[in-house]
Amino acid sequence: MICETLPLIDLHRHLDGNIRPDTIWDLAQQNGIDLPVEHFNDFIPHVRIQDKASDLMEFLVKLDWGVNVLSSLEDCKRVAFENVEDLSLAGIDYAELRFSPYYMAMKHNLPTADVVAAVIEGVKQGCEEFGVKANLIGILSRTFGLEKCQHELDSLLVHKDHLVAIDLAGDELGKPANLFEDQFKQVANAGLNVTIHAGEAAGPESVWHAIKLLKAQRIGHGVKSYEDKHLLDYLAENNITLETCLTSNYQTGTIDRISDHPIHTFLEHGVKVCLNTDDPAVEGIELKHEYTLAKQQLGLTTQQLQDIQLNALNAAFISDSEKQTLLTEKSAKI
Repeated sequence: MICETLPLIDLHRHLDGNIRPDTIWDLAQQNGIDLPVEHFNDFIPHVRIQDKASDLMEFLVKLDWGVNVLSSLEDCKRVAFENVEDLSLAGIDYAELRFSPYYMAMKHNLPTADVVAAVIEGVKQGCEEFGVKANLIGILSRTFGLEKCQHELDSLLVHKDHLVAIDLAGDELGKPANLFEDQFKQVANAGLNVTIHAGEAAGPESVWHAIKLLKAQRIGHGVKSYEDKHLLDYLAENNITLETCLTSNYQTGTIDRISDHPIHTFLEHGVKVCLNTDDPAVEGIELKHEYTLAKQQLGLTTQQLQDIQLNALNAAFISDSEKQTLLTEKSAKI
């Protein structure tokens, strides 16, 4: 399913949605945090979707256990390091790991800017240890409201030189993009790229807002874009890539079946898509699984899958020279 001569890239992967269940269990014991069950195997359904959630917000609750056990900056650094190890184990050559520092900090009142620093250090050490390339995207969690998002942005911008982009995630329906225009003007002034969760829980108007109001260069999910042909044309003409997450879209209830995913519509309209994991520990999947789904359940051709791998490379928030290095290093391994 994977073209072995091209780098395998994950551009939409939540670091705080990929905290290993055994790490959550271990940190809970270490930090004296009560869990709802006495045995590890009984804990798995609390942190991993078993089939699908009824909606996005129910899905997101599964992520809470992972951040609730982060009682120190060292814990944050550990899960960041383990995220890079997971990239290596999954055969991923490059990833952009996104995280919400306030979400990671809030349960135990950790200093948000220091959480950012801990994540940066953990990822740096992981990249050195495992020989994987990764960059970081900071998330503003709109679920917590405008004031908390500004605090989160302030904390991220302290470390802006270690980030490649800012994202807006969380309650898309309840907290629409227009509320956050001022924050993303600050992002633009800081010289950071923009990717926005949109068209997942809300319709194509949410994608329009992400592009027009927040200046999104990529769209996280973007599933509902298929409902607006003018939007599809705009995405194609302006080379705005959709960060597609098949399993996640099924598990959040965004689509009823994998076979319902509109990826064919996107491709037919010339819209660039790439395949991504979203929250692999919560979903119980890895990136190669998404390529298998795309081939076996959606019938994508070998050429289409290869194009999707190239789309991920081209959409990555790195320089052309870094993209060429990824290609050269991958070819050298074959």
